[in-house]
Amino acid sequence: MVRIVFFGTPLFSLPALKRLIDSSYSVVGVVTQPDRPKNRGYRTTQSPVKAMAHSRNIPVLQPDTLKNHEFLNSLTDFRADLGVVVAYGKILPETVLKAPRLGLINVHASLLPKYRGAAPIQRAIMAGEDRTGITIIKLVRRMDAGPILARQTRCIDRDETSDDVERDLADIGASLLLKSVDDLISNRIEETVQDECQVTYAPALTKVDGLIDWSQPGEAVHNRVRALHSWPRAYTFLRKLRYVILKTCILKSADLTRLEVIDYKLSPGQVLEAHGDRLVVSAGPIGDSSAVSILTIQPEGRRPLTTREFLAGHKILTSDTFRSSPEQ
Repeated sequence: MVRIVFFGTPLFSLPALKRLIDSSYSVVGVVTQPDRPKNRGYRTTQSPVKAMAHSRNIPVLQPDTLKNHEFLNSLTDFRADLGVVVAYGKILPETVLKAPRLGLINVHASLLPKYRGAAPIQRAIMAGEDRTGITIIKLVRRMDAGPILARQTRCIDRDETSDDVERDLADIGASLLLKSVDDLISNRIEETVQDECQVTYAPALTKVDGLIDWSQPGEAVHNRVRALHSWPRAYTFLRKLRYVILKTCILKSADLTRLEVIDYKLSPGQVLEAHGDRLVVSAGPIGDSSAVSILTIQPEGRRPLTTREFLAGHKILTSDTFRSSPEQ
């Protein structure tokens, strides 16, 4: 029986791990990130992958460093034929890559060579891509640069959030992974070298990525909001207070015409309408304005509110302007 060691940490990893456990292969061990403090209470929380492994009585390793001799000895003791990596969260050193007899393969949430890195789904949506997918690659020392073993494409709807896309890609990745393992074990796999001329990168997200720049076109603002849901979340400032923007939509040209205020005098971030369930904000360079409608907003320290709920408790004027800094 083929013995597999699995590297993974977040919820995205679970469908793949479950499919492998339920398959004819033997998952002999799991490597996941150390337990971390989480949320405001800073309670130490185990990763979703660790929880599933324990529920299936699979040994778990949680090294602080992958170069630790004790970890490497334990990894070798698994006598794995193949390693599978799904959103583990660290770059694997050469000693780990060589541990399984057949090496390691990775489930990556983009159409490589585009969006190599830690945040491929979010960066693709932020860039306005209309499609993404899953790529199975053989791992090499360079990040996400190994030969392609399989790919599957998925369209991105213009209003989907990264959470929506990620859930779907996790399931697609699990199915494609199992087929790829079958093909690899049966020597039916064909490797395709990545085209280095097509490479783009998707660096890890930080909280600063959430800051909305209202001088960007409305579509770019909308893409940032849905890309960064549910972390780090898009945010802006009004009257020195911070607001998280959770859901928006792009206004159609007919809506803009009805407002009759789109002209060269508009400032980026200026409120164009604040009534009932409509909170419309100008975006884009002066003289080339577009607009977005805020559908769900969260005042700092408060719960998320629909636009109607928010406007019922906050006096917002058409002279108000959302800004990128509380000092402005």
